Amino acid sequence: MRLLGPGSSQRVGDNALHHWKWLAGMLLFLLGGIDRDYGHELKLALLELRETDPEVYAVLWKTPGGSDLRQTRPHFPAGATIVSPVDHETYADSESESYLLRCPGGIEGKPLTLDGSAKAIFDVLVRLVRADGSTEILRMTPDRPRVELERAPSPWQQAATFFRLGLEHILMGVDHLLFVLGLLMIVRNRMMLLKTITAFTLAHSLTLGAATLGWVHVPALPLNAAIALSILFLGPEMVRVHRGESSFTIEHPWLVAFVFGLLHGIGFAGGLTALGLSRGEIPLALLLFNLGVEAGQLFFVGIILLLAASFRVLQIRWSRWAEYLPAYTVGGLGAYWTLQRTWLIFTSPR
Repeated sequence: MRLLGPGSSQRVGDNALHHWKWLAGMLLFLLGGIDRDYGHELKLALLELRETDPEVYAVLWKTPGGSDLRQTRPHFPAGATIVSPVDHETYADSESESYLLRCPGGIEGKPLTLDGSAKAIFDVLVRLVRADGSTEILRMTPDRPRVELERAPSPWQQAATFFRLGLEHILMGVDHLLFVLGLLMIVRNRMMLLKTITAFTLAHSLTLGAATLGWVHVPALPLNAAIALSILFLGPEMVRVHRGESSFTIEHPWLVAFVFGLLHGIGFAGGLTALGLSRGEIPLALLLFNLGVEAGQLFFVGIILLLAASFRVLQIRWSRWAEYLPAYTVGGLGAYWTLQRTWLIFTSPR
């Protein structure tokens, strides 16, 4: 059954691709409507408690850009008091407060909560660094703004935290998913799809590791703008595919996926670098985080393929205007984010 009329199969090389295009158009509108201010970022705040003396902790409370330190604050156990001046820092992409906290009896086994959590737009990673060098990482959300640090945390609990962080980083990264969808819509066959996804995975795994280890550093604002530009780049290519034209990108999507995947990998690393992990913690955290990212990416691609197959079975006809919807959605959102993020480069405080 034809979706686009006579000759459409010759223009794109595979009729199933048209199902992907329409399906992607629907998903792109849903994804683009989730939160256009978030872009690719999974916004996380960091509450670090570093034990300096018995019952004394150096506290770092760091929130992402666009939030307000006054709206949401950590609430410590009864009897805990701040025993030093509060230092406040403002950066281009974050705000932070640091101070010393005295907690009689220690912080472990006692509840930590968030004040004003109903207004929070971010999750909070709680990181305890004990005097002996051991660490524990837990997560608070606006829906569950309470955790208790344990005296002997389970290794599986720590592993699950990093895996979940990677999984959510890709599944909530709207622009990363848009880029993957764009790649899906310009590939011509299954073998090229496999090569393209493999190239993207390899590239972002390389730079994810390099950025987490501190070998590569790109400022967040220019990086975000470049990631948005990679999405904008795919819009015209999708139009060319629809028209039956060709280009270097259409013939070699795996190479484009690899080049832009290097940028996306540095973007993924933001979820780990915000934790300030020690050298000893990085290898396991990096492995589990990357596994979470790959699991999320494969899940997303699998859903697209399954739904595309269901559209072929159902043999649904779509109106002609829907044929261009995905390309203009990708290009439109890519252009919007590119302009927005470029503007932020010049207007955000240094």
